[in-house]
Amino acid sequence: MEAAMYIPKVTIVVSPRERFSFARQSLESIYKHTQIPFRLVYVDGNSPAEVQQYLLDQAQQRQFQLIRTEYYLSPNRARNLGLALVETPYVAFVDNDVIVADGWLSALIDCAEKTGATIVGPLMCQDEPVHETIHFAGGESRIIEDVKGRRLLREKMYKQGQKLSQKRFHFQRMPTELCEFHCMLVRRDIFDQVGFFDEAILNTKEHLDFCIIVAQAGGTVYFEPESLVTYVPGTLKSLADFHYYMLRWSDAWELASLGHLRQKWNLAENTYFTQRYKALGWRRRQAILLPLVRRLTLGVNNQLLEKVMMYGLLAPLEKTLNRYLTYRYAKSFSAQASQPTTLTPPSPRKLAAAETGTP
Repeated sequence: MEAAMYIPKVTIVVSPRERFSFARQSLESIYKHTQIPFRLVYVDGNSPAEVQQYLLDQAQQRQFQLIRTEYYLSPNRARNLGLALVETPYVAFVDNDVIVADGWLSALIDCAEKTGATIVGPLMCQDEPVHETIHFAGGESRIIEDVKGRRLLREKMYKQGQKLSQKRFHFQRMPTELCEFHCMLVRRDIFDQVGFFDEAILNTKEHLDFCIIVAQAGGTVYFEPESLVTYVPGTLKSLADFHYYMLRWSDAWELASLGHLRQKWNLAENTYFTQRYKALGWRRRQAILLPLVRRLTLGVNNQLLEKVMMYGLLAPLEKTLNRYLTYRYAKSFSAQASQPTTLTPPSPRKLAAAETGTP
């Protein structure tokens, strides 16, 4: 009877977002700031040797399940690998570049249990210092029809870019339509109804797709401001970071994702899509090329020179490299994906202790 009190209600599934070098800080924040019992499944998609060894050590020490593939994973593929091992009533999907605050998980579960919500999202911040700049505080995610009868995708994120300061105390728990996969609590049984995540959506707007699917199935999405989380985009520090980032935000993956989304929901190719086609590669330019341009220009603050270096020289070369890396991955992926993943399970003897929340 006493042991049953400690059976966790939730499994946290951690998966790679766009790099590996923040994995340690993110995982340690989860264990430091989560006070309730939980299970954890960590999906490691081909991290470099140093991170791989850290995760192996942590899986043994903290007794969580570790899934390892020897190839890079798209986000939905990674989440599905973790989801397949979830047996608890709730699953919390967390990216590997997220820092959580005290009480984040208990607040999400409290919201779900008191409202019956299918999905609960936190007050999400961005960048460092953490918990200072709002990324989103709820939003809109639905399909609408215009006067011509065309089906259009509606997406809007509330409060993005605003400073948190005292605003948090003005936020209230409320129904919403949008939750991002940086951190998302979901009732496990919804997947019995709607199936697992769509792996044809490789790198963008998968959260919109899932939120719309849940709404159509009669589920609800809630925003819970008592849960505070920050995702931390940052410097690419290793060759593996660069390689995965190039693939994760590749033109090919984004075009395939947007095309599949349009076909799946019978959406018109309006400015929502054409603007994204025009901006292809913007993340790679910001994270990879811009730091390189500033080194090559020796810190000279000349916008014209930076544009010439960026768009006249480096961007065309980077696009060629991006196409090559994506092609090479696609050529070998089917063979790689057929290979079994490596699963490091917790030992039965230590699992009971781990489930009490004891480090």
